[in-house]
Amino acid sequence: MAKKKTKYSFINDFHAHVLKTASVTRKGEIRIKRTDLKNALETCLTNGAKAAAGGERVRFPVIGTLIRKEVKARKAGKGVNPFTGEPMEIKARPATKKPRWSFPRSLKETFANKKFW
Repeated sequence: MAKKKTKYSFINDFHAHVLKTASVTRKGEIRIKRTDLKNALETCLTNGAKAAAGGERVRFPVIGTLIRKEVKARKAGKGVNPFTGEPMEIKARPATKKPRWSFPRSLKETFANKKFW
């Protein structure tokens, strides 16, 4: 039986990394080294980017969503330089896959609100 591929979750991945690196003191306080937390965050962001490159839509809480965008190929053609008016060749472009970032509405509204400027 084939292993079912699960959807990537930034929160679950980050939570698992933090649980691995956290330690408890004798007083019952939870301790996490700053470098361990930084490494966990970087690892989770990299894993999210890899999942998005694989075609999955990855949501990062509060800051947005990362997806892969298919860019169609473009044929070569002729055009005119708008500044000089002389004819020019436009190069062909192969089909590519590029990252696309979309921001949540709440973040857009925060930037639009002049109270925060």
